[in-house]
Amino acid sequence: MDRRESGAVQSGASILDGESLCSHIRLLHVMAVSDPRILVAYAGGTIGMKETAEGHVPVSGYLQKQMQELPPFQADDVPTYDIHEFDPLLDSSNMAPEDWLRIAEVIQEHYSTYDGFLVVHGTDTMAFTASALSFMLHPLDKPVVLTGAQLPLAETRTDAQGNLLTSLLLLGQYPDRLAGVHLCFDDRLYRGNRTTKVNADSFSAFASPNYPAVGTAGINLDVDWSLVPASESPARSPNITPLGEATVSTFRLFPGMEARHLDNLLSPPVQGVVLECFGSGNAPEEEAFLDTLRRATDRGVVLVAVTQPLRGTADLNLYATGQALAEAGVVSGYDMTTEAALAKLYYLFDHGYTAEAVRDQMQTNLRGELTPPDDVPPALGRARRRLARFR
Repeated sequence: MDRRESGAVQSGASILDGESLCSHIRLLHVMAVSDPRILVAYAGGTIGMKETAEGHVPVSGYLQKQMQELPPFQADDVPTYDIHEFDPLLDSSNMAPEDWLRIAEVIQEHYSTYDGFLVVHGTDTMAFTASALSFMLHPLDKPVVLTGAQLPLAETRTDAQGNLLTSLLLLGQYPDRLAGVHLCFDDRLYRGNRTTKVNADSFSAFASPNYPAVGTAGINLDVDWSLVPASESPARSPNITPLGEATVSTFRLFPGMEARHLDNLLSPPVQGVVLECFGSGNAPEEEAFLDTLRRATDRGVVLVAVTQPLRGTADLNLYATGQALAEAGVVSGYDMTTEAALAKLYYLFDHGYTAEAVRDQMQTNLRGELTPPDDVPPALGRARRRLARFR
């Protein structure tokens, strides 16, 4: 069967010319009535799965068919949207940097044609992709929103319809103001590189632990514009920095760990590692452990401390144990999520920065991914300094 036919949406939707796309992406047109035009990049995930004898599996064209048959998606206030379906549709657990690049390239290729972009994605690694795109695409004066669902759209009781409609309505209502990469889930709009998945069993799957929600969907769609990056008009075309060439990793500290646990991870060719530390950037003061870190930083490995707790900051200047890390060459990641810190390491190394420049930039706010110490609210800063006296 012709691949275009196999992905066709029935009941009047037409397939747009896909010759300008790479061979594994099909462009499907969905009829609606509204002025802003939104491109939906459908990468996969639970949201479009179909129940079969083998369980729920992604089926080409199935999400589009469901959306076409549900009246709310044809409402007058839903913006016109076209759908790019990736082939193959991916479980987000299989998402890799080359897939981030495919998504970024679709956005860049059609940037002048559309007013906003909705990336439909599995939830397990959605926060990683949101963080990656925020660094890969720059400048970004148009909105890119990621969403997905905990249950398929075809289920009777599901979060999929609300997440899709809310995302489309936000994109349609604020196409000229909602700049940057965001994640929309369970009636909350978050800065993409501030999010992390916090619940596998609830519709409230995501949180932004150290940055307020940008918007909420209740009776109205409300956005706090002070939390949204400024955009320029006319929108500038974004450049893409591909990620994935650098050798970077993460390591979570744990009680009883030995230096050898970390030694192999820090061996060449590794360039950078995100250290998930205790509390506000604390770690064992064992000399063998610190020695391992010193040897790595002397070889040019960039080590970045983030905090294991959801909320808070890894500021190595607060506590003696943190200061020991700093003396070993580790830099503060402040309140970055692990997802954002990893994406940022990829970005800086793949952008060609030296190790010393990467260390500096990891402590600098580039895309709204961290709160520098000077920008911490005074009351919170005082509380952290007071706590430091007792550690």
